Amino acid sequence: MDFSFTDEQQLLRRSLQGFLSDRYRFEQRREVAAAEPGWQPAIWQAFAQELGILALPFPESQGGLNGGAVDIMLVMEEMGRALVVEPFLETAVLSGTLLKADGGPKAQQWIGDIIEGRAVVSLAWSEPHSRFNPAAIETVAQKDGDGWLISGHKSVVIAGPWSNAFIVSARTAGGPGDASGVSLFLVSADGAGLSAKHYPTIDGRRASDLQFDQVRVSADDLLGPVDGGLPLLEMALDTALAAQCAEAVGVLSVLQEDTVSYSKTRKQFGQAIGNFQALQHRMVDMYMQLEMARSACLLATLNLDADPIERAINTSAAKVTVAKACRFIGQNAVQLHGGMGMTDELNISHYFRRATQIEVEFGSVDFHLARHARLRKQAA
Repeated sequence: MDFSFTDEQQLLRRSLQGFLSDRYRFEQRREVAAAEPGWQPAIWQAFAQELGILALPFPESQGGLNGGAVDIMLVMEEMGRALVVEPFLETAVLSGTLLKADGGPKAQQWIGDIIEGRAVVSLAWSEPHSRFNPAAIETVAQKDGDGWLISGHKSVVIAGPWSNAFIVSARTAGGPGDASGVSLFLVSADGAGLSAKHYPTIDGRRASDLQFDQVRVSADDLLGPVDGGLPLLEMALDTALAAQCAEAVGVLSVLQEDTVSYSKTRKQFGQAIGNFQALQHRMVDMYMQLEMARSACLLATLNLDADPIERAINTSAAKVTVAKACRFIGQNAVQLHGGMGMTDELNISHYFRRATQIEVEFGSVDFHLARHARLRKQAA
């Protein structure tokens, strides 16, 4: 099987590499992440107007560039290498998957705003007791005339402080854990009855906890079928998970490369620590973990168009592999750098924090091991 990239994909990678190298240096990123608002709207505009990558996930019929899963994988890997905090994953990939699947007038309006760099849309799906299960939600939406009233709580909505709108999962029937009865709604960030608590995350991004108190939305704000939103939500989460695995490969590549480089210059007992065989073995193990994560990411990416069970099996397998690599490579990178590996001034500590966050985002290792086993039995 040929795993080489097309000329267009190589050009996409080089264009993004050049942009990030010139305008997204580590020191600048560190200063932006430490101050308010925590991101660069000008960079978001440049993603839209100069690079056009915000249009990449959308089909030409919706004004996009008709990019595929491999294109997204390449973009996310480079964003991981640069530790980009702007919400490409949350808006263009995760929310974008749901918007383009719906394709209605309201969804198309938001797609246009995203492509032009005018809007950030985030998915509000996680709740304090959901434990990574998208069906285990207590937020409810009750029919009210031609519209709906949404009440409930959503937690850790990444990019929430920057969002113009949210895609909210809510129960329109059944109870927490039921596969049916989940619906998806577009909610404006300034909607009456919606309150938010914003806070920074350990990896330099921003998140929000959202409280919905009888927030009214119209019938046009419904995405997908009533009571049938869970399959769409699971598809979007799997798509985002595969993309985040690609981001992790970028993050882990820097951790591994910088650790090898440091071992060639840091001297102990009169020689570079990279000459010590025990440390050489550890760095080889780091490289092996990185390559296993890269392979698992590619397998998940190439199976995003498979049937839902096969898609979920491969994304869960990739998540487990990548999460274990994040822990192993991240911890060894810090240890081999010594105490300075955790200082804020050194980039290693920032990449380590992002790897630590990726390890648990979209589901822990235990959650995805259980999901993988359950789906394997189901597919047998």
